[in-house]
Amino acid sequence: MKTRMLVGWAAAAVLAAGPAWAVQSLPRLNIDKSQISVSGLSSGGFMANQLGVAHSSTFMGVGVFAAGPYMCAGHYNYTACMYNATISDGQLSTMQSSINHWSGSQIDDKAGIAKQKIYLFVGTSDSTIGPNPMDALRKQYANNAVPSGNVEYIKRSGAAHVFPTDFDAAGNNSCGSTSSPYIANCGYDGAKAVLTRIYGTLNPRSDAPPASNYIEFSQASFTSNPGMAATGWVYVPSDCAAGAQCRLHVALHGCQQSYAQIGDKFIKNTGYTRWADTNRIVVLFPQTKVDNTSRSTAASGLLPNPNACWDWIGWYGSDFAQKGGSQISAIKAMVDHLASGAPTSTLPAPTGVSTSGATDTSMVISWASVQGAAGYHVYRNGAKQTTTPVTGTSYTDTGLTPATTYQWTVTAVDGQGAESVPSAAASGTTTGAAPPPATCYTASNYGHTTAGRAYAAWGYAYAKGSNQNMGLWNIYVITTLKQTGPNHYVIGTCP
Repeated sequence: MKTRMLVGWAAAAVLAAGPAWAVQSLPRLNIDKSQISVSGLSSGGFMANQLGVAHSSTFMGVGVFAAGPYMCAGHYNYTACMYNATISDGQLSTMQSSINHWSGSQIDDKAGIAKQKIYLFVGTSDSTIGPNPMDALRKQYANNAVPSGNVEYIKRSGAAHVFPTDFDAAGNNSCGSTSSPYIANCGYDGAKAVLTRIYGTLNPRSDAPPASNYIEFSQASFTSNPGMAATGWVYVPSDCAAGAQCRLHVALHGCQQSYAQIGDKFIKNTGYTRWADTNRIVVLFPQTKVDNTSRSTAASGLLPNPNACWDWIGWYGSDFAQKGGSQISAIKAMVDHLASGAPTSTLPAPTGVSTSGATDTSMVISWASVQGAAGYHVYRNGAKQTTTPVTGTSYTDTGLTPATTYQWTVTAVDGQGAESVPSAAASGTTTGAAPPPATCYTASNYGHTTAGRAYAAWGYAYAKGSNQNMGLWNIYVITTLKQTGPNHYVIGTCP
């Protein structure tokens, strides 16, 4: 069996020379916990998706460069998830069953996925992963109710299996070549694109981020996983190091892109730190290492990990894609540590929190003012709803579901941005009728069209309402359609 996987199917890259750095402890910083995101290339893209699904309440944005859907290699041989393999709706349904079964226990409630901002990228000349697995990932996000407006999907003409940039850097390969270090000037700024999709308009980048802002830290206190290196890297902009509230992005390299294999190229040549430096974004670069021990995987038999890939096939346990997975839990522990340095406030929690003015989709939350407060943050069911502090003593929360009960808490914010402890919770129920439970239908694509749930065009079947491509229109392709409204169907499964 071939054991080469994802980025770096060529011989091991020569270690890039770099300056000597003193290994430090990972710092504790003032991170806005509502602005934490993740992205990655190839095996790092698979891991970014896994983190986003497992911890959807933590990661508000996910970027995937050339990877495939969640739990693909958990159910199928890894070769069925790459090499431009076509992933069927039936296979996606099997993967979805894992998400549905684990929701709220082994992974966060899957409802959190629908709130994420998603960025997807693949090159049309990428034969390592290819557009087909990425198309399946796009469909998987749709099946989990991510609105189309929350997803940006780029297919870059002529790009191979690389991280795309718009600048030249020493040692990088060409855009059309799948070769080490898998970073190339494609005339497209991938780092800008993913960070803009997640965080909105950015300040102009710095093309010379200060060397002193790069910190090599010990990973040993976070993990003993045999596939993770002894040290990782983090970029901390000067403002963030000085105590300013900042955002946090986790950037995951692909196979054969670890520091031991290509030096600091993924850290410095991808462009993440250029944008981070001027936009108060801390960038965490966890690191893997080569592991030549053959291990039992989820669906691909015994395999070593000679290319220092992130675990997307189950080398390190059957829970590799869950919160309990050893690599996922290690990265989450690093994120929690970095975000634990927010200053504490001496302000008391707001009192008198109440709800009023309920509609089918909104609720007004009010509270008593706190002396000395510069503003307030509002949380719904524990998730922050306000991106900037509210200066008044009321807030209208929108986008709610009819006939649903929610809980809100409020914190007071001082002049330095530090928050008080949360207030006592106030509950409220929206008006209107609860949406009917979803109904699912499993049939051949031909059967769906004769039943009026789909229509046929040019030999393919399309779900009515959503217009999703279900595959070939015949009696052999079996699809599950979920009815989400009158004459509106999506590809998916019911809980």
